[in-house]
Amino acid sequence: MSGIRISRRRFVGGAAATVAGGFFVNPQPARPSQSANERLNIAAVGATNRAAANISAVASQNIVAIADVDGELLEKGSQNYPAARKYRDFRQMLEKEGDKLEAVVVSTPDHTHAPAAAMALRMKKHVYCEKPLTHTVYEARVLAQLARENNLVTQMGTQIHAGDNYRRVVELIEQKAIGTVQEVHVWVPAIWTGAKFEPAEKPPHLDWDLWLGPAPDRPYCKGIHPFYWRRFWEYGSGALGDFGCHYLDLVHWALKLRHPVRVTAKGPPVDEVSCPAWLIVEYEYPARGDLPPVKVTWYDGGKQPEILSTLRDGEGRLLEWRAGQLFIGTEGMLISEYSRHMLLPVEKFRDYKRPDPYIPASIGHHAEWLEAIRSGGTTTCNFDYSGALTETVLLGTVAYRAGESLEWDAEAFRIKNSEKAQQLLHKEYRKGWVL
Repeated sequence: MSGIRISRRRFVGGAAATVAGGFFVNPQPARPSQSANERLNIAAVGATNRAAANISAVASQNIVAIADVDGELLEKGSQNYPAARKYRDFRQMLEKEGDKLEAVVVSTPDHTHAPAAAMALRMKKHVYCEKPLTHTVYEARVLAQLARENNLVTQMGTQIHAGDNYRRVVELIEQKAIGTVQEVHVWVPAIWTGAKFEPAEKPPHLDWDLWLGPAPDRPYCKGIHPFYWRRFWEYGSGALGDFGCHYLDLVHWALKLRHPVRVTAKGPPVDEVSCPAWLIVEYEYPARGDLPPVKVTWYDGGKQPEILSTLRDGEGRLLEWRAGQLFIGTEGMLISEYSRHMLLPVEKFRDYKRPDPYIPASIGHHAEWLEAIRSGGTTTCNFDYSGALTETVLLGTVAYRAGESLEWDAEAFRIKNSEKAQQLLHKEYRKGWVL
């Protein structure tokens, strides 16, 4: 990681770090594995929307504490957990509740994922974190490293990974139903753009300073909290950041991908505040053992691969897939999305005998995490796997914002051909915030 100019000491603390308000993180040793009948003590960072779904999914355990910067949302999100202590600042919550906790669930806007997750990991707490894992490429690398060094059970919130449909697609690709795959297209219709900083009167129930977290200090602006922050570079990464980890997940899994070696992006002129109305990103991956190099192209904002307009179903009708993945192999194609898939051309595969399912069904995305904590096992989307996936997703935004095709050396954590792009791998944290 030495290629990053930004001071490592400034952003990556040692075993402990001082945070604003005088709260000091005192790392605790990991507790022994819990018995199957003993409930885990869990704290949640974030209270509503995705956070509510994540808390509900682990509510079989003890929800000890919940933190949210919005007082109204905190009250709403904690109604079903009357025993949970309530905090506005997750740093205070983790400091005060740390001795009681085994695990932490992080479900905040992207820009505060890493500070919250890193603090929990340094305290030897198992972590579940929403996608994308982080807001910067560097943060993803750090979280994966912290999880590995502390031997902690982690899971990123790519819930679709637990579904049976993705498993059947992986089996078909692995068994070479469509031959050797060297080209994949991935598209979503989502659009996150039009962001403008428009100062307004701050709602009394919102601690705007805490909401900003490590982001630059600025007056409260309307149209950001609680939902539209994804439009802003300072807090999100547009449609690619929102859906990339879901849709590229299947491609990484099926083709055993990890780090691309070249990333090229195009879109409308770059806006320093707002994420773009659309992006097309080309990722080039190297050979993996006997598997050949692969080119993966991402499309969002209504853009789609040209070949999609030529594909037909068994009745001869044009396929209408608003989002999906198209694997192109030497012997055919496979189109898929969250809940369905199809081998193409339909006529060729009408009598195809599918392989017997061999990838075991998931016990549930959140249940995997809870069970692995108890058993000392692992999860399917741990921070090693999901960290590399998140790095890949965010490299697409780096290539777009830099306006250059990137040559990526993942091992050295270095963009070999662009110092401008190298500086976009991370960001300055506001005073009082650390990674």
